[in-house]
Amino acid sequence: MDGSGLLALSQERQSQVDAVLARFFTLAQSRAATMGPQYVRLWKALEESTRGGKRFRPGMVMAAYQSLGGTDSEAAAYVGAAFELLHTALIVHDDVIDHDFVRRGVPNLSGSYREQAIAEGHSERAAEHSGISAAVIAGDLALFNSYRLIDRSGVSGAVRARLLDVMDEALFASAAGEMIDVDFASATEVPRVDDILTMERLKTAVYSFECPLQAGAILAGASDEVVATLGDFGREIGIAYQIVDDLLGVFGAEEETGKSTTGDLREGKRTVLIAYAASTREWAEVEHLFGDENLTATDAERLRTALSDCGARSFTEGLARYYANRALARLAEPHILPALRAELHPVADVVLGRVK
Repeated sequence: MDGSGLLALSQERQSQVDAVLARFFTLAQSRAATMGPQYVRLWKALEESTRGGKRFRPGMVMAAYQSLGGTDSEAAAYVGAAFELLHTALIVHDDVIDHDFVRRGVPNLSGSYREQAIAEGHSERAAEHSGISAAVIAGDLALFNSYRLIDRSGVSGAVRARLLDVMDEALFASAAGEMIDVDFASATEVPRVDDILTMERLKTAVYSFECPLQAGAILAGASDEVVATLGDFGREIGIAYQIVDDLLGVFGAEEETGKSTTGDLREGKRTVLIAYAASTREWAEVEHLFGDENLTATDAERLRTALSDCGARSFTEGLARYYANRALARLAEPHILPALRAELHPVADVVLGRVK
């Protein structure tokens, strides 16, 4: 989940986060230079993996922080950058798990190392090993240093401890969600809708929505009640976003999403769409096509037609609206300040707007 188009950072906020990350990578590469050019190359590849996004997770941190009266933008930028680095670590490792060497149509970190190894004359197997190894090491570095950026934010005492606890929850939940997703991929039976929603919340919504919002509120000195409500909002809107993301992975416009609409069908990705469809008569007629590595465009269209005809598409669209509206209801709580409500309301609007 890349968060493109969703609460993108203002130019000022993004420049602050970019500056933090630039300083971090400059220092890391300077240290790495004493250990050899190959290590510098790894750090540069990791830095490249943080580029190109809209800094969505830092946007959540800073939206909550500034809307609640926070004034230390440097500290908020460090905390936001910590979540961006956590995101980088998780997607680098996720690509390893999925054995993917491309992201957004270009070689990812492991893919770039694989390509260089092939260009140097190594076998396909040796090249893949090189790419995967580099990605594991780089992801580990990003993961550890996401915590270090919290330390470098300048906050101390109870606030620092709470921020580290939130970061820990983000990672702990995401690892659980990733493990569930791995289990789903090898399961013979399609998981239930509720099980899919649990996985998506743990794997992505917690670290992308719930925890960044709560971190910004904690940094601003908000009450426990506000922190808890922002977590509730993040949970509901995060689930809604993931549901819509899965819809767009099958029914979206590739030129808008930048994502293939056959990839999930070819891969056999277990989503709410599929969980619902698996219980219907129509799906039984095309089920053999789902997860076919050689899926053709014609057969992919047959699957889309079946997903529409059996009611899976309309059910999934309705479920996304349900969770987005639940999120909006949390913003109506009397202890949510108008400035915070105004900042976050567009997030739900964008999610709902993505459901065509």
